[in-house]
Amino acid sequence: MEARGIAYGGSSRGLSSLPIHSMATQKPTLPPASKKVSTVFPMGEKGPRSSPLSAAPPVKLLTRVEQLKLLTKAEKAGLLSAAEKFGFSLSSIEKLGLLSKAEEFGVLSAATDPGTPGALLSLSLGLLLLGPSCVYLVPEDYPWEVALQLVVALVCVVGGSAAFAASNFVSNLQKLR
Repeated sequence: MEARGIAYGGSSRGLSSLPIHSMATQKPTLPPASKKVSTVFPMGEKGPRSSPLSAAPPVKLLTRVEQLKLLTKAEKAGLLSAAEKFGFSLSSIEKLGLLSKAEEFGVLSAATDPGTPGALLSLSLGLLLLGPSCVYLVPEDYPWEVALQLVVALVCVVGGSAAFAASNFVSNLQKLR
């Protein structure tokens, strides 16, 4: 690609034009890739419309566990020896069939589902709002009402905190590097 230009110097008379070569490389034009399209029925609109699907790459759970060095961190924190003291060794987990039960209940597939972190975060926020709401709304006329406030607040704080931590953990597992 060559273009002609005029050299700087005030007047274009008497100066020859200099060739200017393009420094940028031109990319070849590729035909547009075929995108997957889904049909959506939005609320308030009169008909369906097409929406491109965003195909996220699959989450590789064991690869992320290795990248985050979770087993090394668990070992350094003493979690593995504490679990062994309570009778949870790899052989006991295998004998009890805990991994197959976790898969049966959908725990492992939920860890790879992109909607799981958001659902857990919503659950945690709901629980963390429910505890104080219960304490505020339930009267304190009888001892059993105070006990109810205490139990609901305790369950909501512990459950909300656990759901928030699980949301963060699953989100970190699903991040691509």
